[in-house]
Amino acid sequence: MATFRRARRPKLETPPRKPMTMTRRVSLFEREVAVRLAPVAVELLHGAARVLTEGELEGDGYAGSTMLTIDLARTRDRISDPADASTAQRVATLYADDERCREHARRIAVKEARRIAGCELATPHIDVESRARGHELHLSLNVEATRERRTAGQTTGTAPDRPMTNRQELTR
Repeated sequence: MATFRRARRPKLETPPRKPMTMTRRVSLFEREVAVRLAPVAVELLHGAARVLTEGELEGDGYAGSTMLTIDLARTRDRISDPADASTAQRVATLYADDERCREHARRIAVKEARRIAGCELATPHIDVESRARGHELHLSLNVEATRERRTAGQTTGTAPDRPMTNRQELTR
């Protein structure tokens, strides 16, 4: 019976270390990769939102909230990213930091508040909160405002003098 001996591999030597070179030129610019919501994303997300608004006009004060619920699964045919929980969480985080998104949300909140109050509102203060639950994105728009007082000669709205409470859901 023949015995085969395995050929031994020669031991590889590491190449000699080269000394570090000194930098003589530097760039004037620092580069970084930034991820933010695409401009079309704001329109797409708000267009796919279910809107629920409730509020009350009591005296000259209005308090209310608008909830936008965006199911990413409903946008699956229009987005290239996966419509899953991690995407929803990433969108919620980016939404909170994006001034374009917050401004668009404020416009929606003011429009809904005026519709519910039945009058023009002055100096609205709007808080925008975003969070994700599963593959859904939830945007809470909390509004506090006062009824706009018009001077003589200006047209007046049809604002009721009694307290008004309203809750409506819109599906776009």
